[in-house]
Amino acid sequence: MDTPKPSDAEKTADTAPEKRLTGAWLWSEFKFFARLGAFILAFVTLVWGHFKIPSESMQPTLEVGDHLYVSKYAYGYSKHSLPYLLHNLPLPEGRIFSKVPDRGDVVVFRNPKSGIIMIKRVVGLPGDTVQVRRGQLYLNGDLVPRERIDGRLYREHATKEVRSVNVYRQTLPGMESSFIIYERDDSYPLDNTPAFIVPEDALFFMGDNRDNSIDSRAPRNGPGIVPMNNVMGRADRIMFSLKRCNRSEDLYCPAKRRVMKKL
Repeated sequence: MDTPKPSDAEKTADTAPEKRLTGAWLWSEFKFFARLGAFILAFVTLVWGHFKIPSESMQPTLEVGDHLYVSKYAYGYSKHSLPYLLHNLPLPEGRIFSKVPDRGDVVVFRNPKSGIIMIKRVVGLPGDTVQVRRGQLYLNGDLVPRERIDGRLYREHATKEVRSVNVYRQTLPGMESSFIIYERDDSYPLDNTPAFIVPEDALFFMGDNRDNSIDSRAPRNGPGIVPMNNVMGRADRIMFSLKRCNRSEDLYCPAKRRVMKKL
């Protein structure tokens, strides 16, 4: 006895529920990943930023290979708070919930000329006059003293050359604690500058490795004075570091444990 074969209508009826189930599953998955993507975008825009240090310009505070947690909400938001290349969207200029950093904060910002992301220390606030004379920092006409505490050798990451630096401790006006700076000597190109007057809604930045930093002292080949609009956030912690150092050549090496270190 021959088994009856299903008709085309019966085949269609059988597969229709399967197609509906597959379509519903795909739509459910799409909504899940869309929500996840929106959450991640909001999180890295409004709350958290991750940045890696590529150069020695902020030594010894930050070393090559340090991975940082950056607070995106510390100073408010502008289009430069957006991650990836979203800052290139035709968005209006300006800043919401804006707050001026404290002098001495370590800040991530976008170079207003090149668009490169940089990290430096805030030295000059709106209305300040900043000048460097013979390697010494002057704020509003007053010398900011420095105390020599040591001399060091370190190897540059890019050139592999060994550099000799003088190590100083310095405290900027208004800061509660001091920080360490490097100076090779007091006769490098950015060791003598004109007096810069910081405009309103702008900041003056310098690297802690003073003679190996292109910063606001360099208006031509550096960022110059940076608008507040270009600020991306405050560097709060070193999350971890992949820095490796040869300790057998009398070179300075950072502490081995650089995990969740507060700046």
